[in-house]
Amino acid sequence: MVALSVPAEVTVILLDIEGTTTPIAFVKDILFPYIKENVKEYLQTHWEEEECQQDVSLLRKQAEEDSHLDGAVPIPVAPENGTDDLQLMIQAVVDNVCWQMSLDRKTTALKQLQGHMWRAAFTAGHVKAEFFEDVVPAVRKWREAGMKVYIYSSGSVEAQKLLFGYSTEGDILELVDGHFDTKIGHKVESESYRKIANSIGCSTNNILFLTDVTLEASAAEEADVHVAVVVRPGNAGLTDDEKTYYSLITSFSELYLPSST
Repeated sequence: MVALSVPAEVTVILLDIEGTTTPIAFVKDILFPYIKENVKEYLQTHWEEEECQQDVSLLRKQAEEDSHLDGAVPIPVAPENGTDDLQLMIQAVVDNVCWQMSLDRKTTALKQLQGHMWRAAFTAGHVKAEFFEDVVPAVRKWREAGMKVYIYSSGSVEAQKLLFGYSTEGDILELVDGHFDTKIGHKVESESYRKIANSIGCSTNNILFLTDVTLEASAAEEADVHVAVVVRPGNAGLTDDEKTYYSLITSFSELYLPSST
């Protein structure tokens, strides 16, 4: 890999999380299994709380939309009474969540429940977010150079803030100027990047997007966003064409800002 000079018009660096700032292994081997292993206990503990009921309602609505899909798991409406009925409903929610996760779905309903569960885990100290060692020093350097730094992840904004607020590096939320999730649009749709630029108040060509996913890189490019593909241990391999076409970096330290060249 060679050093990559950041175009002079770039004033905003937009970061993906999984496979870019954070090892995929942390998400796949720690965060997601935590949900599957603890969702039943979480629902039983928090069932009567309004937030939990809102999460279940959203999941039920999603389940209705998914009813035509193979293997979809319906969630019955709230029982009138009876512990057995309640346990059946909780189990239906558990089964629905596990089904969605088995398909790597990124529905708002699923992400919202996951975000609330991770909040409980992070704040209790059961989990700490991991970042590649080059990430925090580089982000500090970018900000000192006057760059704005934003996050765009399929994980909910709340989940993103937990990662940066409860990390092995401590609370580093102050290093991020703002967060975007799929509520602004999916990451493989070019319109999402135009909406992000509009929200930030800049042009799309003022943004450099760092991601490990070439489909996202392609969508961003269509919107006239600058792109670099991040190659990290554990990430999916790239084709020869992708390696030739995209600017590649293996560390954030390989980016050179105009002011530092």
